Amino acid sequence: MDWVKTINDAIEYLEENLTEEIDLADISKAVHLSAFHFQRAFTLLTGMSPAEYLRKRRLSQAGAELTKGAGKVIDIALKYGYDTPESFTKAFTRFHGVSPAQAKKEQSVRFMSRYSVQITIEGGCIMEYKIEKWEAMDLLLHAKEFNAETCEAEIPKFWDEYYSDEEYKKIPGYLGVCAQEKAGSDKFKYGIGCNAADVDGIPEGFEVIHIPEYEWAVFKCVGPTPKAVQDMWERIYKEWLPVSDYELIPDVDIENYLPGDPSSRDYVSEICIPVRRKKNE
Repeated sequence: MDWVKTINDAIEYLEENLTEEIDLADISKAVHLSAFHFQRAFTLLTGMSPAEYLRKRRLSQAGAELTKGAGKVIDIALKYGYDTPESFTKAFTRFHGVSPAQAKKEQSVRFMSRYSVQITIEGGCIMEYKIEKWEAMDLLLHAKEFNAETCEAEIPKFWDEYYSDEEYKKIPGYLGVCAQEKAGSDKFKYGIGCNAADVDGIPEGFEVIHIPEYEWAVFKCVGPTPKAVQDMWERIYKEWLPVSDYELIPDVDIENYLPGDPSSRDYVSEICIPVRRKKNE
Protein backbone atom coordinates (compact mmCIF):
# COMPACT_ATOMS: atom_id res chain seq x y z
CA MET A 1 0.00 0.00 0.00
CA ASP A 2 1.25 3.49 -0.91
CA TRP A 3 0.48 5.32 2.33
CA VAL A 4 1.22 8.78 0.91
CA LYS A 5 -1.21 8.23 -1.98
CA THR A 6 -3.80 6.80 0.40
CA ILE A 7 -3.68 9.84 2.69
CA ASN A 8 -3.78 12.21 -0.28
CA ASP A 9 -6.82 10.31 -1.57
CA ALA A 10 -8.41 10.76 1.86
CA ILE A 11 -7.69 14.49 1.77
CA GLU A 12 -9.31 14.67 -1.66
CA TYR A 13 -12.36 12.90 -0.24
CA LEU A 14 -12.50 15.34 2.68
CA GLU A 15 -12.23 18.33 0.36
CA GLU A 16 -15.04 17.04 -1.83
CA ASN A 17 -17.27 16.61 1.22
CA LEU A 18 -16.58 19.72 3.31
CA THR A 19 -20.26 20.58 3.37
CA GLU A 20 -21.51 17.00 3.81
CA GLU A 21 -22.14 15.01 6.98
CA ILE A 22 -19.24 12.55 7.14
CA ASP A 23 -17.42 10.73 9.92
CA LEU A 24 -14.25 8.71 10.38
CA ALA A 25 -15.90 5.48 9.24
CA ASP A 26 -16.98 7.12 5.97
CA ILE A 27 -13.48 8.42 5.23
CA SER A 28 -11.64 5.20 6.12
CA LYS A 29 -14.11 3.17 4.06
CA ALA A 30 -13.46 5.44 1.06
CA VAL A 31 -9.74 4.58 1.20
CA HIS A 32 -10.29 0.89 2.11
CA LEU A 33 -8.70 0.95 5.56
CA SER A 34 -9.79 0.21 9.09
CA ALA A 35 -10.62 3.40 10.96
CA PHE A 36 -7.80 2.83 13.45
CA HIS A 37 -5.04 2.45 10.87
CA PHE A 38 -6.37 5.34 8.84
CA GLN A 39 -6.59 7.60 11.90
CA ARG A 40 -3.05 6.70 12.93
CA ALA A 41 -1.53 7.14 9.46
CA PHE A 42 -3.36 10.41 8.77
CA THR A 43 -2.36 11.91 12.12
CA LEU A 44 1.29 10.87 11.83
CA LEU A 45 1.65 12.11 8.23
CA THR A 46 -0.24 15.41 8.59
CA GLY A 47 0.24 16.32 12.25
CA MET A 48 -3.49 16.44 12.96
CA SER A 49 -6.41 14.05 13.15
CA PRO A 50 -8.87 13.73 10.25
CA ALA A 51 -11.56 15.37 12.41
CA GLU A 52 -9.29 18.31 13.22
CA TYR A 53 -8.35 18.74 9.55
CA LEU A 54 -12.01 18.69 8.53
CA ARG A 55 -12.97 21.18 11.24
CA LYS A 56 -10.19 23.64 10.36
CA ARG A 57 -10.84 23.47 6.63
CA ARG A 58 -14.56 24.04 7.16
CA LEU A 59 -13.93 27.04 9.39
CA SER A 60 -11.38 28.38 6.92
CA GLN A 61 -13.87 28.16 4.07
CA ALA A 62 -16.63 29.63 6.22
CA GLY A 63 -14.39 32.60 7.02
CA ALA A 64 -13.64 33.16 3.34
CA GLU A 65 -17.34 33.16 2.49
CA LEU A 66 -18.20 35.59 5.28
CA THR A 67 -15.56 38.12 4.22
CA LYS A 68 -17.02 38.04 0.70
CA GLY A 69 -20.51 38.73 2.04
CA ALA A 70 -21.64 35.44 0.55
CA GLY A 71 -24.48 34.79 2.98
CA LYS A 72 -25.97 35.05 6.45
CA VAL A 73 -24.07 33.69 9.43
CA ILE A 74 -26.80 31.14 10.19
CA ASP A 75 -26.81 29.84 6.61
CA ILE A 76 -23.02 29.44 6.54
CA ALA A 77 -23.07 27.78 9.96
CA LEU A 78 -25.57 25.19 8.75
CA LYS A 79 -23.67 24.70 5.49
CA TYR A 80 -20.52 23.71 7.35
CA GLY A 81 -22.15 21.36 9.83
CA TYR A 82 -23.00 23.53 12.85
CA ASP A 83 -26.49 23.08 14.28
CA THR A 84 -26.72 26.44 16.03
CA PRO A 85 -25.28 29.94 15.51
CA GLU A 86 -23.88 29.73 19.07
CA SER A 87 -21.80 26.61 18.42
CA PHE A 88 -20.58 28.04 15.11
CA THR A 89 -19.65 31.39 16.68
CA LYS A 90 -17.70 29.68 19.45
CA ALA A 91 -15.72 27.47 17.05
CA PHE A 92 -15.26 30.27 14.51
CA THR A 93 -13.94 32.72 17.11
CA ARG A 94 -11.53 30.14 18.54
CA PHE A 95 -10.11 29.48 15.06
CA HIS A 96 -10.08 32.95 13.54
CA GLY A 97 -9.66 35.14 16.61
CA VAL A 98 -12.71 37.20 15.61
CA SER A 99 -16.44 36.47 15.65
CA PRO A 100 -18.39 35.79 12.43
CA ALA A 101 -19.97 39.25 12.72
CA GLN A 102 -16.55 40.87 13.05
CA ALA A 103 -15.26 38.85 10.12
CA LYS A 104 -18.05 40.17 7.90
CA LYS A 105 -17.32 43.70 8.98
CA GLU A 106 -13.53 43.73 9.21
CA GLN A 107 -12.85 41.12 6.50
CA SER A 108 -9.90 39.76 8.49
CA VAL A 109 -9.76 35.99 8.97
CA ARG A 110 -7.27 33.15 9.01
CA PHE A 111 -6.91 30.76 6.11
CA MET A 112 -5.77 27.13 6.09
CA SER A 113 -5.10 25.74 2.63
CA ARG A 114 -5.76 22.11 1.77
CA TYR A 115 -2.96 19.71 2.57
CA SER A 116 -0.94 17.64 0.15
CA VAL A 117 1.25 15.01 1.78
CA GLN A 118 4.77 14.49 0.44
CA ILE A 119 7.62 12.60 2.02
CA THR A 120 11.13 14.03 2.02
CA ILE A 121 13.75 11.49 2.99
CA GLU A 122 16.65 12.92 4.96
CA GLY A 123 19.66 11.00 6.25
CA GLY A 124 20.95 10.96 9.79
CA CYS A 125 19.14 8.70 12.23
CA ILE A 126 19.40 4.94 12.07
CA MET A 127 16.31 2.78 12.51
CA GLU A 128 17.12 -0.56 14.06
CA TYR A 129 14.74 -3.28 12.92
CA LYS A 130 14.65 -6.90 11.81
CA ILE A 131 12.35 -9.01 9.65
CA GLU A 132 11.30 -12.30 11.26
CA LYS A 133 8.85 -15.04 10.34
CA TRP A 134 6.68 -16.00 13.30
CA GLU A 135 4.49 -19.06 13.47
CA ALA A 136 0.82 -18.63 14.33
CA MET A 137 0.35 -17.86 18.01
CA ASP A 138 -2.32 -17.44 20.65
CA LEU A 139 -2.25 -14.37 22.88
CA LEU A 140 -4.01 -14.14 26.25
CA LEU A 141 -5.47 -10.65 26.50
CA HIS A 142 -7.68 -8.51 28.67
CA ALA A 143 -9.31 -6.75 25.74
CA LYS A 144 -11.76 -3.95 25.16
CA GLU A 145 -13.32 -2.27 22.15
CA PHE A 146 -12.21 1.29 21.43
CA ASN A 147 -13.30 4.08 19.13
CA ALA A 148 -10.53 5.08 16.72
CA GLU A 149 -11.13 8.81 17.27
CA THR A 150 -10.81 8.71 21.07
CA CYS A 151 -8.38 5.83 21.61
CA GLU A 152 -5.29 8.01 22.17
CA ALA A 153 -6.76 9.25 25.43
CA GLU A 154 -8.55 6.04 26.41
CA ILE A 155 -5.82 3.42 25.94
CA PRO A 156 -3.38 4.91 28.52
CA LYS A 157 -6.27 4.88 31.02
CA PHE A 158 -6.90 1.25 30.10
CA TRP A 159 -3.29 0.41 31.03
CA ASP A 160 -3.70 2.24 34.35
CA GLU A 161 -6.87 0.28 35.06
CA TYR A 162 -5.10 -3.00 34.25
CA TYR A 163 -2.32 -2.43 36.76
CA SER A 164 -4.65 -1.11 39.43
CA ASP A 165 -6.65 -4.35 39.40
CA GLU A 166 -5.08 -6.93 41.70
CA GLU A 167 -6.41 -9.88 39.67
CA TYR A 168 -5.44 -8.57 36.24
CA LYS A 169 -1.89 -7.67 37.18
CA LYS A 170 -1.23 -11.27 38.24
CA ILE A 171 -1.11 -11.96 34.48
CA PRO A 172 2.07 -10.63 32.80
CA GLY A 173 0.98 -7.53 30.92
CA TYR A 174 3.92 -7.00 28.60
CA LEU A 175 2.05 -6.91 25.28
CA GLY A 176 -0.21 -4.18 23.95
CA VAL A 177 -2.12 -5.66 21.01
CA CYS A 178 -4.26 -3.83 18.52
CA ALA A 179 -6.51 -6.27 16.68
CA GLN A 180 -8.15 -4.59 13.70
CA GLU A 181 -11.80 -4.76 12.78
CA LYS A 182 -13.06 -4.76 9.20
CA ALA A 183 -12.33 -1.79 6.95
CA GLY A 184 -14.83 1.02 7.32
CA SER A 185 -15.57 0.34 10.99
CA ASP A 186 -14.71 2.99 13.57
CA LYS A 187 -14.20 0.36 16.29
CA PHE A 188 -11.27 -1.90 17.04
CA LYS A 189 -10.20 -4.25 19.80
CA TYR A 190 -7.15 -3.51 21.95
CA GLY A 191 -5.82 -5.89 24.56
CA ILE A 192 -3.16 -6.13 27.26
CA GLY A 193 -1.58 -9.44 28.18
CA CYS A 194 0.96 -12.07 27.17
CA ASN A 195 1.54 -15.21 25.17
CA ALA A 196 -1.16 -17.72 26.10
CA ALA A 197 1.53 -20.33 26.75
CA ASP A 198 2.76 -18.23 29.70
CA VAL A 199 -0.41 -18.92 31.72
CA ASP A 200 -2.49 -21.99 32.53
CA GLY A 201 -6.10 -21.67 31.46
CA ILE A 202 -8.05 -18.51 30.67
CA PRO A 203 -8.54 -16.32 33.76
CA GLU A 204 -11.77 -14.37 34.19
CA GLY A 205 -11.72 -11.13 32.22
CA PHE A 206 -9.32 -12.50 29.60
CA GLU A 207 -9.71 -14.08 26.18
CA VAL A 208 -7.45 -15.82 23.70
CA ILE A 209 -6.87 -14.11 20.36
CA HIS A 210 -5.35 -16.17 17.56
CA ILE A 211 -2.70 -14.45 15.41
CA PRO A 212 -1.95 -16.16 12.06
CA GLU A 213 1.54 -16.83 10.75
CA TYR A 214 3.13 -13.67 9.36
CA GLU A 215 6.42 -12.08 8.53
CA TRP A 216 6.98 -9.34 11.09
CA ALA A 217 9.00 -6.15 11.06
CA VAL A 218 10.29 -5.67 14.61
CA PHE A 219 11.45 -2.15 15.46
CA LYS A 220 13.62 -1.41 18.48
CA CYS A 221 12.51 1.57 20.57
CA VAL A 222 15.01 3.00 23.05
CA GLY A 223 13.95 5.45 25.74
CA PRO A 224 11.16 6.05 28.23
CA THR A 225 7.64 5.03 27.31
CA PRO A 226 5.35 6.09 25.84
CA LYS A 227 7.43 8.71 24.00
CA ALA A 228 9.97 6.28 22.52
CA VAL A 229 7.17 4.12 21.11
CA GLN A 230 5.20 7.11 19.81
CA ASP A 231 8.30 8.53 18.12
CA MET A 232 9.05 5.19 16.46
CA TRP A 233 5.50 4.88 15.13
CA GLU A 234 5.94 8.28 13.48
CA ARG A 235 9.27 7.25 11.94
CA ILE A 236 7.78 3.99 10.64
CA TYR A 237 5.12 5.85 8.68
CA LYS A 238 7.26 8.81 7.61
CA GLU A 239 10.62 7.19 6.97
CA TRP A 240 10.37 3.41 6.65
CA LEU A 241 7.12 2.54 4.89
CA PRO A 242 7.55 4.99 1.96
CA VAL A 243 10.94 3.52 0.93
CA SER A 244 10.85 -0.04 2.27
CA ASP A 245 10.53 -3.16 0.15
CA TYR A 246 7.78 -4.18 2.57
CA GLU A 247 4.24 -2.98 3.08
CA LEU A 248 2.15 -3.08 6.22
CA ILE A 249 -0.58 -5.71 6.64
CA PRO A 250 -3.18 -3.73 8.62
CA ASP A 251 -4.63 -6.65 10.58
CA VAL A 252 -2.86 -6.46 13.93
CA ASP A 253 0.12 -4.83 15.60
CA ILE A 254 1.95 -5.52 18.84
CA GLU A 255 3.88 -3.33 21.24
CA ASN A 256 6.24 -5.49 23.30
CA TYR A 257 7.31 -3.96 26.61
CA LEU A 258 10.46 -5.78 27.70
CA PRO A 259 11.65 -6.16 31.32
CA GLY A 260 13.24 -3.05 32.81
CA ASP A 261 12.39 0.43 33.99
CA PRO A 262 9.99 2.00 31.43
CA SER A 263 11.02 5.49 32.57
CA SER A 264 14.73 4.89 31.91
CA ARG A 265 16.57 6.54 29.02
CA ASP A 266 17.95 3.16 27.93
CA TYR A 267 14.72 1.19 28.32
CA VAL A 268 14.03 -1.05 25.31
CA SER A 269 10.60 -1.83 23.89
CA GLU A 270 9.53 -3.08 20.48
CA ILE A 271 6.91 -2.36 17.83
CA CYS A 272 5.99 -5.47 15.85
CA ILE A 273 3.95 -5.16 12.66
CA PRO A 274 3.05 -7.86 10.11
CA VAL A 275 4.41 -7.11 6.65
CA ARG A 276 4.69 -8.55 3.17
CA ARG A 277 7.01 -7.75 0.30
CA LYS A 278 5.69 -5.19 -2.14
CA LYS A 279 4.67 -6.52 -5.51
CA ASN A 280 6.75 -5.37 -8.45
CA GLU A 281 5.01 -2.61 -10.33
